[in-house]
Amino acid sequence: MFKVQHVHGFLDQSKRDDIGGDGEITSGGGGGGEGDGDADGDEEDEDGRFFALCVVGSDFCELERSTPTELSLPLNFSDIFNLKFPPVQIIFFYKLGESTTTFFRTVILPKVKHSLSITLFHYLPLAGHLSWPQNSEKPIIIYNTANDGVLLTVAESGEDFDYLYSDIRYASESNPYLAPLSVSDTKASILSFQITLFPNKGFSISTTFNHAVIDGRSLSLFMNSWACICRNLDENVKICPSSLPEVLYPSFDRTVIQGSEGLEMQYLNYWLGLKLPGSDASPRSLKPIPFPVPADVVRATFQFSREDIKKLAKGLKNNNKVKFGLTADCRPRLNPPLSRNYIGNCVTSCDVLVEAEHLLKENGVVYVAKRLNEMVKGLEDGVLEIAKEKVPFMDVEPGVRVILVAGSSRLGTYGADFGWGKPMNVEATTIDVGESFSMVESRDESGGVEIGLVLKKHEMQIFDSLFVHGLKSSFECHQSVTLN
Repeated sequence: MFKVQHVHGFLDQSKRDDIGGDGEITSGGGGGGEGDGDADGDEEDEDGRFFALCVVGSDFCELERSTPTELSLPLNFSDIFNLKFPPVQIIFFYKLGESTTTFFRTVILPKVKHSLSITLFHYLPLAGHLSWPQNSEKPIIIYNTANDGVLLTVAESGEDFDYLYSDIRYASESNPYLAPLSVSDTKASILSFQITLFPNKGFSISTTFNHAVIDGRSLSLFMNSWACICRNLDENVKICPSSLPEVLYPSFDRTVIQGSEGLEMQYLNYWLGLKLPGSDASPRSLKPIPFPVPADVVRATFQFSREDIKKLAKGLKNNNKVKFGLTADCRPRLNPPLSRNYIGNCVTSCDVLVEAEHLLKENGVVYVAKRLNEMVKGLEDGVLEIAKEKVPFMDVEPGVRVILVAGSSRLGTYGADFGWGKPMNVEATTIDVGESFSMVESRDESGGVEIGLVLKKHEMQIFDSLFVHGLKSSFECHQSVTLN
């Protein structure tokens, strides 16, 4: 069934009184109640645009009476490593000329909502919340059928859809399309979504997920499962949850991670002992550490080849030091290995410090890649032992520039086809907070990579000029900066 709570509101970010600007729900939702998920209770504003908040629960039927109504799961070592990091936010843009308001309300939205409910049946813990009971040494994941569900925000926008996913633009322009996630000192939601209609252009689906519970591979598996169920859903039949293809079936088994008990407490004690200037939050608070977003930063997505990356290195000054940081998947490197479909965090950080002079050489990028590859290969000699040397915040020497890589080109992000085609673009908005870039596989080119960047306006103009006139001199490229 669906548990639906409708709240009147507006897509305009400045008028969304029920949702804080930082993505946290800061006040109560107002009227409504529970009802069937197919009931249209959406409110309309004076412009005829609708906006609603719906709490979507997992879909049960008579054949699934044995499904537990309550469950709990512990956090693993990698979950606790990410306990206080900000939620991850991603937007999937889908182009669909047939997306009239009527078609969206009668076809797209019902299928998306119903398939989400079915998907949550397979991913029950993600419909729950993170809690840290006073009698518990560590935070835990709790799911309760009567109280839990996933927040789905439904909205409509009159903005230029093509501009939002294809042009260089201010990073803040993505904010109205981000899914809010409820987080307090004592309770934190795990997952939320927002679907936004752009009439006659397409729609977007954004997700915000708690990084203390799942990683990028887990999210990709969930999105591909949801999309698979949606595109195979008979819109005229209310089906019971059916089996997912084996390649998409999730695993929540925490017993398969062996030998990490001391590591969990090591990371937890790190967070408990961390003192932030000006913060009076309880050490057991579940609120993430705030990372301010720099003002007036702009966003763009670029297609890169290996040759492009070599040319980029020439833009660095010879006296710079650069620390490259990325995350490596631990699933195949644990003993015994975990299933690729393990749901939860199972990553560790890798970083290398490189003198810029090495990057300036003809084989500079190859050198960095070799160093990173050696670091990742070293994980196979004992990933848990190496993880004991890690802390959530890396130490950085003065004058060292840190570049972090978010995401991976091996997650199958563009596989999230809900039945109306794969995404036109996937945007990781989380990189707004610092010097990092996102990486996903190319939508159209096998083996290609898409890089998302957020930079100051003048930096992006320089980068764009380098990319267009230098890196892409042999290709047709019409991207330009047109910011006022």
